[in-house]
Amino acid sequence: MYRITTECRSCGSKNLEKIIYFGDTALSDALLTKEMLDKPELKVPLTLAFCKDCTLVQILEEVQPEILFCRNYPYYSSVSKYLLEHFAKSANSIIKEKKLDNNSLVIEAASNDGYMLKNFVEKGIPVLGIDPAEGQVKIANDKGIRSLNEFFTSELANKLHDKDELSADVFLANNVLAHVPDLNGFVDGIFTLLKETGTAVIEAPYLMDLIDHCEFDTIYHQHLCYFSVTALDKLFRRHKLFLNRIERVAIHGGTLRLFIEKEENPQDSVKVLLKEEADRNVADILIYKQFAERIHSIKSSLLQMLDNIKKDGKTIVGYGAAAKANTLTGYFGIGNNYLEAIADLSKFKQGLFFSGNHLPIVSPAEISEKNYDYMLILAWNFANEIMEQQQEFKNKGGKFIIPIPEPKIV
Repeated sequence: MYRITTECRSCGSKNLEKIIYFGDTALSDALLTKEMLDKPELKVPLTLAFCKDCTLVQILEEVQPEILFCRNYPYYSSVSKYLLEHFAKSANSIIKEKKLDNNSLVIEAASNDGYMLKNFVEKGIPVLGIDPAEGQVKIANDKGIRSLNEFFTSELANKLHDKDELSADVFLANNVLAHVPDLNGFVDGIFTLLKETGTAVIEAPYLMDLIDHCEFDTIYHQHLCYFSVTALDKLFRRHKLFLNRIERVAIHGGTLRLFIEKEENPQDSVKVLLKEEADRNVADILIYKQFAERIHSIKSSLLQMLDNIKKDGKTIVGYGAAAKANTLTGYFGIGNNYLEAIADLSKFKQGLFFSGNHLPIVSPAEISEKNYDYMLILAWNFANEIMEQQQEFKNKGGKFIIPIPEPKIV
């Protein structure tokens, strides 16, 4: 089911040091049906570590990708209005900057249900999506967004390049680089499919934002790696690709939008972040040990807050059956001892049960019906969107709990 790596996924070094152990953890996004509740649930250790040679932060455990992403994978990108707006804006900017037209080609790895590629299709620009989740790929193809039901690998890239003669003007990879067991193979595949004048545009959560805002719940089995610019620069250079520009965007608690090309021409945005990271000693384990101490502090504060609410006889509902909620609820021991249920907007999750704590996942409509007193926003990266959706809950006197970066009641 899983293996434990002893070598860095980027540079191959064995010089790894543990940062924090989260215990044996249920798999994120492995939601359960009622019939599955009485059966044994797979739990896998979750250990965060640091490579002293290339600075890559990563987990040591590696669950088979087929288990994580191919079996009724419940994440559909198009569910979030905010996400759709974010990537529509990004797509339109790329189209304008690269002057894309019907003679261009855009390839996206981990294209999900075509949430981003549809913006190119609407303008007559040829696309190819690649994703291992069968349901999401079917939806994309049904919408006219050409997609393959495959994992993106160097082998697939060679096949598409040599047999199908495909070369991309733009190669997209949003929130997937962290999921990849074979980092070097994935990046090598990008090199293979990218035109000499092409650009790879990659979005990945930023390690320094994760540390600064203590976003520890984004650490789970799907996310094998956590990237600093320092680690990314070394990874891409190894494959004759160069990080030439970086945009920092707020989505998912802090993300890097990376612009990668075959010719080196770094802008100040890259140089500045590399210097900032050097000044903060990202190559030293100390910053990561301090991060672990802050996690323990948040755990203590949030549990005390929840205990006080329950002592007052109040009810709490969770919101957001997100992957990140699995780490927070699992490591903190939050289940039916605190929450009545977890609400989620995705119809694909409603009626199922959450991993680990087995709380029922319900429609947001139930929040109004049950008149809960507090809402713990587990998908805190969409807190503003969720609170906007839940105005009726607020108007009835309900209060929101946002756990990250410090627990607070709104």
